[in-house]
Amino acid sequence: MRVVRTIEQLREAVGFMRDAGLGPVGLVPTMGYLHDGHASLLRRAGEMCGTVVMSIFVNPIQFGPNEDYEAYPRDERRDLELAEREGVDIVFIPAVEVMYPREIRSKIVVSSLTTRLCGASRPGHFDGVTTVVAKLFNLVQPDYAFFGLKDAQQVAVLRQMVDDLNMNVKIVPCPIVREGDGLALSSRNVYLSAEERRQALVLSRSLREARTAVEEGRAATTGEVRELLTGVISGSPLADIDYAEILTFPELEPLEGNFPLIEAEGEIIMALAVRFGRTRLIDNIIFTPKEVAALV
Repeated sequence: MRVVRTIEQLREAVGFMRDAGLGPVGLVPTMGYLHDGHASLLRRAGEMCGTVVMSIFVNPIQFGPNEDYEAYPRDERRDLELAEREGVDIVFIPAVEVMYPREIRSKIVVSSLTTRLCGASRPGHFDGVTTVVAKLFNLVQPDYAFFGLKDAQQVAVLRQMVDDLNMNVKIVPCPIVREGDGLALSSRNVYLSAEERRQALVLSRSLREARTAVEEGRAATTGEVRELLTGVISGSPLADIDYAEILTFPELEPLEGNFPLIEAEGEIIMALAVRFGRTRLIDNIIFTPKEVAALV
């Protein structure tokens, strides 16, 4: 495994691997503090690609002024151990000055999809995400790029960017990885106190109960599902709901409150963002209501 820290080293390392004719190049962008969710992305990349490149970069331009950029957890030694264990070929760990040597005046903005869910409460966040991912795509020129569906909005936004700009890379969405008790893995879980961690299980529980209610016909409309989600979450005293939404996926178009879910074309997403103390967690379920109805 080769660790590189400059753009020149990255391009040379990727070029060497590509010239060796080892097959497709896969990219797994991360902000570090890796966990089993990241490991699943690396394994998927290894299955599909001859060369796996992973980046570790806490991207300052996707953090708001009151967010946790400085406090975001970092552990480079542990990250490199996990990367080597998972068979990564190249790890790119640039300093901020490498990625942004001067004030950045060009950004990629995806409209519409970024105004809802996390985009509504974190203005400018996705502009930072699309810009840094586009830079990584330009530097690595991967055939495939792997992202977890825990942040399904990010996946939808990046797919839109790739489609709109005819980027020669395929976005590969990968399933959410959870703890045994259902909590979605996140680098920010480390912020949770023991009681916050216990109460945070309400996210996955509310999603499971909402989907079951749809399957059993007890929640037939968007409004009923939202009411069920918020009702379950509100049962946890420490939970502060940012949003609980039901949208089409990947278009992220809203469905009216009395919209019958069975009439939805394609997939829908039930998405949550909830704060426990200073920690904001997200979770979601994506499914096709018509397929669910066929099972009833």
